[in-house]
Amino acid sequence: MMMNNNLKKIFLSLALFGSTLLVLSGCSVGPDFQKPQVEIPAQFMYDTLSVDSVATLKWWELFKDPVLDSLVITALNNNKNVLIAVSRIEEARANLSFTGADRYPKLDIKGDALRGNVQSKQFGFNETTNSFFIGPVLSWEIDFWGKFRRATESARAQLLASESSLRTIQLSLITEVVSTYFQLLDYRERLQISKNTLATREKSLNIIRQRYDKGIIPEIDVNQSEIQREIAASSIPIFERLVAQTENTLSILLGKNPNKFGELTSLHKQVVPPEIPAGLPSQILARRPDVLEAEYLLMSANAKIGVAVAQRFPAISLTGIFGLASNELSVLTSNGSAWSLSGGLLGPIFNFNKNIARVEIEEARTKQALYNYENTVLTAFKDVEDALIEVKTYKEQLASAERQFKAAKNAELLSQQRYNQGVTSYLEVLESQRSAFDAELQLSEVKKNYLNAYVKLYKALGGGWVTPEEMKQSEK
Repeated sequence: MMMNNNLKKIFLSLALFGSTLLVLSGCSVGPDFQKPQVEIPAQFMYDTLSVDSVATLKWWELFKDPVLDSLVITALNNNKNVLIAVSRIEEARANLSFTGADRYPKLDIKGDALRGNVQSKQFGFNETTNSFFIGPVLSWEIDFWGKFRRATESARAQLLASESSLRTIQLSLITEVVSTYFQLLDYRERLQISKNTLATREKSLNIIRQRYDKGIIPEIDVNQSEIQREIAASSIPIFERLVAQTENTLSILLGKNPNKFGELTSLHKQVVPPEIPAGLPSQILARRPDVLEAEYLLMSANAKIGVAVAQRFPAISLTGIFGLASNELSVLTSNGSAWSLSGGLLGPIFNFNKNIARVEIEEARTKQALYNYENTVLTAFKDVEDALIEVKTYKEQLASAERQFKAAKNAELLSQQRYNQGVTSYLEVLESQRSAFDAELQLSEVKKNYLNAYVKLYKALGGGWVTPEEMKQSEK
C-alpha cells in the first residue's frame, strides 16, 4: 500500500507541475502559417463557358468507352507509382504519431546492479558493498516553447501533402492512361490505313504492269507505281512498331507485364465531350492537388521554423523514479521501496551560432517552399490556358483535316479516271495518291490530338473524383 501511495504521489506531482508549465507556456514560438496571397486572373483568356461540371465527375466516362473505363480502374488499383504513394501516406501517418508522442510523458523501466567500495570509502571504510535497483522511470520534457507542437504541426502538414501527392499521381495516371489509349487507337488506325493503301496500290501496280506489258504505257509509270507501293509497305512496320511500344507502355501503366490488347473501338468512333468544363481561376487553387500539396509543404516548412526557434531556449524536463532497492539480490522484493523526483533544465549558451544558423536554414527552406507554391500556381493557370486553346484550335484543325481528306480522296479518284482516259499523265495520279494517303494519316493524328486536348484540360483543372468516398464527400 505504501508503494502505491508513493507512486501516485510521484505521478501526480509530475502531472501537476507539467500542467502548470503548459498553461504558462500559452503559445508556440515561431511564425504562424499564413496562406500565401497570389495574383489570380479574373477569367481564363480562352474560356468560352462558365461551367463548373468537372468538380464531381469521373471525366473519363465522358468518352463513353467501357474499355477505357476498365483500364482506368485497373491502373488505379495496380499501378506501382500509386501503390508507392499510398505507402508514403502510411509512412507520413506513422511519422505524425511518432512525432506527436514527444508531447507526452514516457514511462520506461530501469534496473541497476552495482558492486564496489565507493560508498564505504566516503565514510572511511574498506567494506565492499552490493546495490540493486529496479523500477519504472517516468520522464517528461515539458513543451514550454511549443517545439513538439510545431513538430507535430509540420508532420500533420506532411501527411496532408502526401495525401495530395497521391491525388496528383492518380490524376496524372488517369491522364496518361487515357492519352496513351488514344495514342494506341491512333497508331492502330494509321496501321490499318497503311495496310488498306498497300492493298489498293498493289492492285494498281498489277494494272500498270499489264498495260506496260501490252506497250500501252512507258516503264517509268511502272517504276513510279512501285515507289508508291513501297511507300505504303514501309509505313506498315513503322506503325506496327509504334503499336507494340504503345501497348507496352499502357501495360506498365496498368501495373502489368507488356501485353497485347484485343479489339478496341475505332478512333473515329470515339465520342468527343459535349462541352468545355471551365469554371473560375480561383477554383483551381482549391481543386488542383499539386497546388494543395505545395501549400501543405509550405505549411510544414513554416512549422519547422518554430521547432528551430524553440531549440534556442532551455529544455525543461521532469523525471520520477519509483522502484525497489536492496543491498542483497535475494531480498530485493522484500525491502522497502525507493523513489525520487527531479526536474532539469538544459539550455544552450554558446555553440558558435549553431542554433541561429538552424533557424536561418529553416527560414530559407520555407522561402523555397513559398516560391515553389507560387510557381505551381502559375503553372496551373498556364496548363489550363494551354489546354483551352488546344481544344479550340484542334477542333478547327480537325474540321479542316476532314475537309482536306474528303477532297484528297475525290481528287485521287478523278485523277485515276483521267489517267485511264488518257487525259493526264501518271504523275498527277501519283501526287493525288500521295496527298490522299498523307491526308488520311493526318486526320487520324489530329483526331487523337483533339481528344487528348480534352484530357489535358481535365487534368489542368484538377477535377474528377477517383473513389466512391470522394464522390460522397463532394456531394455533401
